[in-house]
Amino acid sequence: MSGVAAGRVAARLQRLGVTIPIAAAPKANYVPYVCSGTQLHVSGQLPKSNEGEYITGQLGVSLTVAEGQEAARACAIQVVSQLQAALGDLDRVKRVVKLNVFVNSTPTFTHQSCVANGASDFIISVFGEEVGRHARCAVGVAQLPFGAAVEVDACVEVAN
Repeated sequence: MSGVAAGRVAARLQRLGVTIPIAAAPKANYVPYVCSGTQLHVSGQLPKSNEGEYITGQLGVSLTVAEGQEAARACAIQVVSQLQAALGDLDRVKRVVKLNVFVNSTPTFTHQSCVANGASDFIISVFGEEVGRHARCAVGVAQLPFGAAVEVDACVEVAN
């Protein structure tokens, strides 16, 4: 597992068969994360396939709920890669405070929360119930950068 420090979170990732990719650099004028006190804010992360391509499409037109959940999970993997880059040791995550999940969807699509479960379920499986269970906002949007299916940002509390 490239770039993941040994510890309880790394062990969970290994059991899940997930390799955390190298954190993506921003494609616009912002930073990928900001640490303020004990809070770390991760900028919106887009879903990438195993081949490194963006997962694109719109829920209610070209993607099913299950495909949206996979895209949300892929976003959560990118969030974890940014946490790894920021902290070095994922065991420093004391609490996942909140995820915001933006779902590229039609005006009549109403299952954004089901799509967002793809990200939430992954985060909880990686960090465990006590650390990983979080507040969440799931909203439908008309479009996302690069036509991405989902975007996820996060706020976590970190140990010193």
